[in-house]
Amino acid sequence: MFALLVALLAGAVVGVASGEGVFAQGARAEAALELRRETLFVISASGRHRFDVEIAETPRARARGLMYREALAPDAGMLFDFQEEREVAFWMKNTLIPLDMIFIEASGRVAHIARETEPLSEDLVPSRAVVRFVLEVPGGTAAQLGIVPGDVVQSDLIGSAGQPG
Repeated sequence: MFALLVALLAGAVVGVASGEGVFAQGARAEAALELRRETLFVISASGRHRFDVEIAETPRARARGLMYREALAPDAGMLFDFQEEREVAFWMKNTLIPLDMIFIEASGRVAHIARETEPLSEDLVPSRAVVRFVLEVPGGTAAQLGIVPGDVVQSDLIGSAGQPG
């Protein structure tokens, strides 16, 4: 364990000594973390809204989230799968852009939306409900598209979550 800690610290020191800041380190780690992608739809009173999302389904991917990203396309996002229903909380540490966090029950129903979360904040953003999924999209998207609690999110992953077995 001590050797692992020393190796991690040495890597951080090398990054700083070579002039790389946290953003360069973040970009390098981002490139190493390849995530599965899928298309999902949010069905709201204003229509059917398509998003191309990365799937964060491992502890490492969920911990990393959208940290260090300098931009996110209007129809892009990240879908976090906690693989069980529970209350969750997020923070915006090392996240450079405002996000809307859409908290989703296993059924696909939107339970809560945290709008325009503050970049770099370490304040916790709670789900305020028992959820299985969280969809992060660019800040302001939910308001612009009229997405509200009670709307439904559809995707292969969310559809399979409701299946027994």
